[in-house]
Amino acid sequence: MALETSWFNRIGGEFEKPYMAALREFLVAEKGRKTIYPRPSEWFKAFELTPFESVKAVILGQDPYHGENQAHGLAFSVQRGVAIPPSLINIYQEMKTDLGLNPPNHGNLTAWAQNGVLLLNATLTVEANRAGSHQMKGWESFTDAAIAALSRDRQNIVFMLWGSYAIKKQALIDGKKHLILTAPHPSPLSAYRGFFGCRHFSRANGYLIDCGAKPIDWRL
Repeated sequence: MALETSWFNRIGGEFEKPYMAALREFLVAEKGRKTIYPRPSEWFKAFELTPFESVKAVILGQDPYHGENQAHGLAFSVQRGVAIPPSLINIYQEMKTDLGLNPPNHGNLTAWAQNGVLLLNATLTVEANRAGSHQMKGWESFTDAAIAALSRDRQNIVFMLWGSYAIKKQALIDGKKHLILTAPHPSPLSAYRGFFGCRHFSRANGYLIDCGAKPIDWRL
């Protein structure tokens, strides 16, 4: 398990804790007899593409997509050539309404990650075709540590928390130092309950500009 240097300097100690040893054993056993997504080289892709000091915003997902060729280490993102998932279609729709940006013909959000958006799933792996199968195995402790480190050691980050699961993570965030934006999940089941019209993209950039930071380029 290799973590990008700036992140390792903040949360590398998590690798020495008992929960991580148990998680390693679980993952070794799972890989030996099941298909796991994403591939191991992409487990820490979110951290690799968005170093600690580069984070301007955080979008939190729950766990990776569990279909073939979908997950590649970034929350809500899928690899090019893969059908765009319904939740991401709704994210694109809100982006167009809010910013006037036409949705791309793909679901790869790498450009966001490279522009300072940490696309972090709370759980970084999943068994093929079994949503949520790796929850409560230790990953949440690790990603909670990452969120807490950002809250503690950085200032003026926008945390975009969509859905009840993500919203609970605001307990880890100092709302006096950062902007916390909450909305229903963008899934088809809940997007019409307040995700559409939340204007999180423009609100994030407005906050960053007010703080003297460069706004995020949301174009894909």
